[in-house]
Amino acid sequence: MRLSDFNYNLPKNLIARYPRVKRGSGRLLVINFEGKPIADHKFRDLLTFINKNDLIVFNDTKVIKARLYGFKESGGKIEILIERIIKEDIALAHIKASKSPRPGTKINFSTACVATVIERNDDLFKLQFSSSVESYLSRYGEIPIPGYLKRTPNFMDEKKYQTLYAANPGAVAAPTAGLHFDKKMIGEIKKLQLNHEFITLHVGAGSFQNIRNEDIEKNKLHSESVEVSQKTCDAIKAVKIRGGRIFAVGTTTVRALETASKNGDIKPYFGETDIFIKPNYNFKIVDALLTNFHLPKSSLIMLVSAFAGTEQILNAYKHAVKSKYLFYSYGDAMLVFPKENQS
Repeated sequence: MRLSDFNYNLPKNLIARYPRVKRGSGRLLVINFEGKPIADHKFRDLLTFINKNDLIVFNDTKVIKARLYGFKESGGKIEILIERIIKEDIALAHIKASKSPRPGTKINFSTACVATVIERNDDLFKLQFSSSVESYLSRYGEIPIPGYLKRTPNFMDEKKYQTLYAANPGAVAAPTAGLHFDKKMIGEIKKLQLNHEFITLHVGAGSFQNIRNEDIEKNKLHSESVEVSQKTCDAIKAVKIRGGRIFAVGTTTVRALETASKNGDIKPYFGETDIFIKPNYNFKIVDALLTNFHLPKSSLIMLVSAFAGTEQILNAYKHAVKSKYLFYSYGDAMLVFPKENQS
């Protein structure tokens, strides 16, 4: 397939540039449920599609304040987006500058911290900081909201660009499907005794990287750190044995679960993944996917298309545009069942 097969037209006014005041107050477009290709719902309806035999799997990664601004010794401005903290004082980062810094270049953030460029590998720079990366980010870093929002982050983003169940710091982008869950719905999940577990996938800046080659088979994704515990694996196996379904909250959860089950049998996994899920992929674990609406020509719209069918997803996106759903990180959600699902 070609990259252009995953394009669609989106009016700019349908990009949600700010979070809703109230979590969970958005809309939900349901795909392939009980013979209905498309159905309009409210997000509050989500739990009516899930029963006690099923399992909801969340990504509990926590967004860090990964964006920094500094100056080169020449005085040139520089913007840094931390991709990953490797050691206490070493990190991988994306750098925006008028001219890419060379190894040995020093970047001044303040009198308290300087970073030195150690090396470059493709789009990523390895930086050594003069103090703890994590502590410096917590004091001076900025929440890395997506560039397509075309604004600087504010106090609302520090709360709203984070799931309520975020527990493990390390992401530089939010697992946005989880942003819809408010305290009330999380309480309802527990009250209804719906099974739920967690994985951790630290979302990297590669989540926003452009797919460059028109032949999608020739593209690769940046790797991301994944943890799938024995407890989560055991819960998934138990659900599968009793005929229940696995509901993945977000594409990051899908990528984690499918990485941990390459041979069809899910096992604990602690490592890296660069899995690129696209049409004709054979899903092994996930039975339903909760996700937001994604950018045209992105790896994420390819993943959703692999799950539900490219034509079906593009038709759903056309319906969403016509019905004025809101798109991207702060937008509305989709609940997607597989293309062959009729129950």
